[in-house]
Amino acid sequence: MKLEDIETITVLGAGTMGHGIAEVAALADYDVRLRDINEGLVEDGYDQIVWSLNKLAEKERISEEKRDSAIENVTPVVDMEEAVEGTDVVIEAIVENMAIKKDVYSEVAEHAPEEAIFASNTSSLSITELAEATDRPDQFCGMHFFNPPIRMELVEVIRGEHTTDETMDVIVDLTEAFGKTPVRVRKDTPGFIVNRVLVPLMNEACWIVDTEAGTIAEVDSTTKYDMGLPMGAFELADQVGIDVIYHVLEYMHDVLGDAYEPAAMLEAKVENEELGKKTGKGFYDYEDGEGADVPADQVNEDIRTRLTALLANETGKLLEAEVAPIEDIDEAVMLGGRWPQGPGKLCDESGLDTLVETLETLEADTGQAIYEVSDGLREAAEAGGFYDDSEDDEAVEFENIRVEYPGNMVGHIVLDRPHQLNTVNLQMIEEFSQAVDMLEDDDEIRALLVSGAGDRAFSAGADAMGMASKANPIDAIELSREGQHAWGKLETCSMPTVAAIDGYCLGGGMELATCADMRVATERSTFGQPEFNLGLLPGWGGTQRLRHLIGESRAREIIFTADHYDAETMHEWGFVNRLVGNDDLEAEALALAEQVAAGPPLAMEYAKKAMLAGRDDTDAGLETEAFAFGHVIATEDVMEGVMKLQSDEDPEFKGK
Repeated sequence: MKLEDIETITVLGAGTMGHGIAEVAALADYDVRLRDINEGLVEDGYDQIVWSLNKLAEKERISEEKRDSAIENVTPVVDMEEAVEGTDVVIEAIVENMAIKKDVYSEVAEHAPEEAIFASNTSSLSITELAEATDRPDQFCGMHFFNPPIRMELVEVIRGEHTTDETMDVIVDLTEAFGKTPVRVRKDTPGFIVNRVLVPLMNEACWIVDTEAGTIAEVDSTTKYDMGLPMGAFELADQVGIDVIYHVLEYMHDVLGDAYEPAAMLEAKVENEELGKKTGKGFYDYEDGEGADVPADQVNEDIRTRLTALLANETGKLLEAEVAPIEDIDEAVMLGGRWPQGPGKLCDESGLDTLVETLETLEADTGQAIYEVSDGLREAAEAGGFYDDSEDDEAVEFENIRVEYPGNMVGHIVLDRPHQLNTVNLQMIEEFSQAVDMLEDDDEIRALLVSGAGDRAFSAGADAMGMASKANPIDAIELSREGQHAWGKLETCSMPTVAAIDGYCLGGGMELATCADMRVATERSTFGQPEFNLGLLPGWGGTQRLRHLIGESRAREIIFTADHYDAETMHEWGFVNRLVGNDDLEAEALALAEQVAAGPPLAMEYAKKAMLAGRDDTDAGLETEAFAFGHVIATEDVMEGVMKLQSDEDPEFKGK
């Protein structure tokens, strides 16, 4: 079976994950049958889909037409034969119980077509064992979505022992057709990638408190404000459900051994039915207390080292078992856990030799198998890290940007396509992302300066002709995400950043400047988001980030009018921090960059994290932006806009 053969998808289970997966499939224009064991459950799930789609339409994240077609795509079903007859893919999202799942698959196999593929949304159970309960283990794999499916980008696609390459490939393609990012899990192991990292981390947090090596406040303060994770370890446990974590650990313990023994503190919470937010009380009190009020001033360096050592060990085990390469492990955890960087990068920064010593000391002191150093971690430590940085010692050559070192502790990225007004192509996006990483890893650099070569443009936006080659929704969604991710590195990097703007700052160029902490511009500079003139919309963060700087109303005006705005206006509106003479940009921007580079680096880093954490949740907005960009890229209006770009004629958009 190939992707183009798939028309009908059956989702088994209408609960939180089931109806969420069904909604994602329906929005991707598949016919979806939503099945549960009785009319009440399946109708509740269907009603949740309708409610969610209405909310998306109300917030203008999808059109009313898209909402209506998605609702029409979903058929609620109770009878199993009706649910799977003639279907192409069955995605099971029922209760996390091996015996119950096996019973369901036995029934499904009786009625589903021979060519139908089965995929389980299990978060930790054996794909191989589930597959063997069917008549087609070769056409069976895992398809682990994250909650809520409509917003979370990651899907782990898990290979069982019997899964064929063809089955893996078509489910990876289907995941991308859903607008999600697949990460292949090459070996069937409990917890797969993300839960194999997160669940032991939360268990270790409990062991730390159990052994009085730290308090809940210290652990969460350290994980949230020092390690930079989106939630404290205990805060996350309350969010996920302490019982869920406990049962995953039990399964890991049964399959993998004593290294996954649940902490006594975790077991006690389950016994007392204090399971987190859903019961009103867990590690924090959500009924009579203030909930997860994590202090920012109780960071503990020893706790950080211990937790990071645990992360390094689990990462080493995944590599040792060939579950996934380090790049995929990091991508999965970043997407599934919303971490700013993956465990590989995080642990490399701490030094693997130090982490190995920490584990050896803990094992000697406690005698617990949890701290036995994995062969995978030892090999990575001997190699100098999870990542091979040997190439970093050589000069990096770029074609579309330059990296310079113009002042004290300042790294300078120059967009270097002056004869094309520094327009952005795919190679520039990749090189910019690499340059930010390179400068952030340089201990001598404490501020970033970004400018455009020449005196005509900071960047006049995307290379429209080149981008037109991405004229299909799947490629365009990926293009949008690549730009969002690369530009976003400027926003989230640990150092202060300055954009020096001279000339045109339009489209994708303005979206890049928006990600800088500060903007210095010449009086002759021109700003705008002209994507509407091409029948497009801003696709690299513009629909989300601009409003944080100048307010919702003015952001809408700039995007909807697609007009050009002079530098003085943008200075009055707060987009430009400093307006300077046309000949003064280089000196003024560098002086500002050197000034902030001289500040306290840790305070700078934490201040940036706090500012970003205090914003509204933009993840949903960025995801919607990517889908919208992918939706419009193949329209006639975009072709009309691109064809008229270099002519004197105005484009005539027809809404199709």
